[in-house]
Amino acid sequence: MTNSDRTPAPFGRALCAMITPFTEAGALDLDGAQVLADRLVREGCDGLVLSGTTGESPTTSDAEKSALVRAVREAVGDRAPLVTGVGTADTRHTAELALAAGEAGADGVLVVTPYYSKPPQDALEAHFTEVADASELPVMLYDIPGRTGTRIEPETMIRLAAHPRIVAVKDCSYDFLGTQKVLARTGLAYYAGCDEHVLALYAVGAAGYVSTVANVVPGLLRAVLDAFDADDPAGAARLMRRAVPLIEAMMATDLPGTVTAKTLLSALGLPAGPVRPPLRPAGRETADGLRATLARVADEFARV
Repeated sequence: MTNSDRTPAPFGRALCAMITPFTEAGALDLDGAQVLADRLVREGCDGLVLSGTTGESPTTSDAEKSALVRAVREAVGDRAPLVTGVGTADTRHTAELALAAGEAGADGVLVVTPYYSKPPQDALEAHFTEVADASELPVMLYDIPGRTGTRIEPETMIRLAAHPRIVAVKDCSYDFLGTQKVLARTGLAYYAGCDEHVLALYAVGAAGYVSTVANVVPGLLRAVLDAFDADDPAGAARLMRRAVPLIEAMMATDLPGTVTAKTLLSALGLPAGPVRPPLRPAGRETADGLRATLARVADEFARV
């Protein structure tokens, strides 16, 4: 797979699903968000995804989402595209958020499948089309049936790809065959939304990734893509394997990635703050294990 065979990367290759920092009192920490965003871009992120699952979008208000985009835009300028989550279970509300995202300075919107109501595929198609029609921003679809209860089926994805503003997919479908079918038949830019799939999906033509783990080690997964692009697939595989213990510790436990990322960012002295209820912080034993895993992985990466 050469870069000429790869679908374009409209928002960059190495994207971080950024946490939303809060103060100890639970308020939005815009100064902290600016510090964190600047660090992520300086250390390897091509783009940032705000107000996604990792960004605790279910518990931030519409006004907070817009304020976060404005603050991060001020911090990173034109160094990195900003994609912001606008997906809700309500089509009208989602369209309103897409318009607000453009006014706040976002470069694109992340639109998750409507959750809980489990709409059929024709309703899904109508939902995404209406949102894409509502603003001038390019759309990244977010396919994560494990959380929403509804898959964007490959045939639906193929039809949606005909819309001029639906340009990308954050893929958490865990359907590698279905993903490849869509890649083969559309120009959609696929981004691995599951950290363990970064190299596998990139190897078959994905544009890159949207990573929660990148909050903590922004350079590590970027190095995987860089090695692959440098015609060193064996080196890319070695780097990917080095990342696996941290990916497992952060993403394959009973705790959401938001909790584990904030635990580690706080340990590194970086802005994070608490999580908002109903999420709860990691316990002491879990936090100690996370810190030990990060130290080991970071040390191995430094010696590459």
